[in-house]
Amino acid sequence: MKTTIKKLREHVGESVTIGAWLSNKRSSGKIAFLQLRDGTGFVQGVVVKSEVGEEIFAKAKGLTQESSLYVTGTVKEDERSALGVELEVTEVEVLHQAVDYPITPKEHGTEFLMDHRHLWIRSKRQHSILKIRNEIIHAVNEFFYNNDFIKVDPPILTGSSAEGTTSLFHTKYFEEDAYLSQSGQLYMEAAAMALGKVYSFGPTFRAEKSKTRRHLIEFWMIEPEMAFVEHEESLEIQEQFISHIVQSVIKRCENELKTLGRDISKLENVKAPFPRVSYDDAIKMLKEKGFDDIEWGDDFGAPHETAIAESFDKPVFITNYPKDIKAFYMKPDPDREDVVLCADLIAPEGYGEIIGGSQRIDDLALMEQRYEEHGLTDDAYKWYLELRKYGSVPHSGFGLGLERTVAWISGAEHVRETIPFPRLLNRLYP
Repeated sequence: MKTTIKKLREHVGESVTIGAWLSNKRSSGKIAFLQLRDGTGFVQGVVVKSEVGEEIFAKAKGLTQESSLYVTGTVKEDERSALGVELEVTEVEVLHQAVDYPITPKEHGTEFLMDHRHLWIRSKRQHSILKIRNEIIHAVNEFFYNNDFIKVDPPILTGSSAEGTTSLFHTKYFEEDAYLSQSGQLYMEAAAMALGKVYSFGPTFRAEKSKTRRHLIEFWMIEPEMAFVEHEESLEIQEQFISHIVQSVIKRCENELKTLGRDISKLENVKAPFPRVSYDDAIKMLKEKGFDDIEWGDDFGAPHETAIAESFDKPVFITNYPKDIKAFYMKPDPDREDVVLCADLIAPEGYGEIIGGSQRIDDLALMEQRYEEHGLTDDAYKWYLELRKYGSVPHSGFGLGLERTVAWISGAEHVRETIPFPRLLNRLYP
């Protein structure tokens, strides 16, 4: 019977065949221990010379790292295994004998591993991180589907920037200038006016010359937009959304979290509601923590976000930032014209902002004023203004960065480990 490592527990006592690669091996006299992987998981195969004979035992002992093979054996319970079983091998069929595999079971430098990223993702740690990424993607889609959101795919090639910034990748679109999308938000607002509650899930690009552990040039964003939803309700949806993602990973990725040495107790605290700190109070907190140079009106960097998050054991919202440091489309607080109805959600343990969101301006006259203030008179923004002309309603939205979320939940030190093939400031290979 052919099966996968993930399903071995369903076949205890049975003889099965798996297609696998050899991640490592060791031998002790007349017994060989094969560490096997097949993409669904890792399992140990035990080859006993007295039971399989000289030929099969010699074949098993001669296997090299990352050789591909079919392995047949009997599934046995083993409490020492993370999977709960091991495979008593009876037959080995070599498909391809790998030679001089470059990533050996020893320490390698980061640049070496990044140059061999196409092979590095085979390792147990990288496998676990990417499995957690997959579970987060599943949980995202599950949450929105169960809450009646409709997935909409905005364009990747655009004629303008979502926030009027200059950190754009430029290309030619036949005879016109075009840019790789920084955000699908503006298009999602249009979709929300047609479909009510929508979300996008796709790649975005930022031409920022940043080398921090939190930044990628190409990354994936989840961007919901919700008609007839105001700021407070949006925050509640964000809390429920993040809680669902984290609890799904805890439930379905127990082995992966253990492999990574993740402190699951810290994740178990991540349940709605989340604490909220106004920007005004955040400034006070930072001054009390020794950030003497921070002043009202300054944006927060990574050290500021980390310092604020240290006071809480779950994600924290920082709300109502000054209007002048936020995007043109954010709605002013009706009680204070100098701040907007927005919030950044800061992950604990130093992982920084994972969500940015706001209530959007729905008043035509105010949006026209913002256009003038920001110089957005180009025809590229005409259609966005028209959303306020024809049936405008209160609406809100937010954006979640997938890779930062994966880094936080998995405990990865750098976002380069949270995407299969990262694009960094000085890296476009492999």
